[in-house]
Amino acid sequence: MKNRKDDHIKYALEHESEYNSFDDVELIHSSIPKYNLDEIDLSTHFASHDFEFPFFINAITGGSENAKKINQKLAKVANECNLLFVTGSYSAALKNSNDDSFKIVKKENPDLQLATNIGIDKNYTAGIAAIKALNPLFLQVHVNLMQELIMPEGSRNFNEWENNLKEFVENINIPIILKEVGFGMTEDTIKQGIKLGIKTFDISGRGGTSFAFIENMRRENSLDYLNNWGQTTVSCLLNLKNYTDKVEIIASGGVKNPLDMIKCLVLGAKAVGISRTILELVVKYDVEKVIKIVESWKNECKMIMCALNAKNIQELRNVKYVLYGKTLEFSMQKI
Repeated sequence: MKNRKDDHIKYALEHESEYNSFDDVELIHSSIPKYNLDEIDLSTHFASHDFEFPFFINAITGGSENAKKINQKLAKVANECNLLFVTGSYSAALKNSNDDSFKIVKKENPDLQLATNIGIDKNYTAGIAAIKALNPLFLQVHVNLMQELIMPEGSRNFNEWENNLKEFVENINIPIILKEVGFGMTEDTIKQGIKLGIKTFDISGRGGTSFAFIENMRRENSLDYLNNWGQTTVSCLLNLKNYTDKVEIIASGGVKNPLDMIKCLVLGAKAVGISRTILELVVKYDVEKVIKIVESWKNECKMIMCALNAKNIQELRNVKYVLYGKTLEFSMQKI
């Protein structure tokens, strides 16, 4: 029997977004720097925790033998590089008590900075079970409406989602992050989340893993005209500029390299989640090579910040930038 999680991994690696919103953002270079490279501080703070670096391995997978092997690699990379690692949705483990594709990451890396993920369609007790099993720093609650609608076996009942989120906030005693899965969040969603007590949002915009594409590949009658549904990561960040001092914004979706990471931080993100890019690396290379690449990312982030005259994440907010193309057109309209 085919495993849906294995399908997700397979099709996530097959899909290539036809448009990269990060290419529409040009950062303004500074010719005379204020800081030495070793003065640049990459540390950040969100979800009530301090982190040494502003990027992390975001929710990817779990729930199959293949996913277990991938999670083992991802966890080792995160542990060796002192990065936060967020597991995929813990729902799979709740359905199968023999599934150790999540617990293995902490078992093999006891000092790992770990968080986990659960769907908003679940009762808060599912979140409590995930927390009991993994003892995470925080819990992501993901929203995936268009994925559910396209998914052949997806949910068709959504009127409990808002109440479920409210109960997560009221009954879970660790920070909750409301997370999209590649369709983006706009101001209306942020306002709704704030009313329900959410303080941290992972906007996860269009441009990286497309769960519309993934689920269309699993359907007999493809709805491929919906593959590009949602707003891009950059568009979402621009739309939420008035909220970066009110709530914590995490950026993810289509981030491919340190320059994309820095652009997210310039546009107000507190941190940047990497999924598809790191998945490709651990599938293609051995763990030692991936560790070298990720370690290089840290230095490359410092290099770019040095060239922007930004000593820390907060100073990146002062960096000037220019917009082009579709992103410029989006920014000129109020939604």
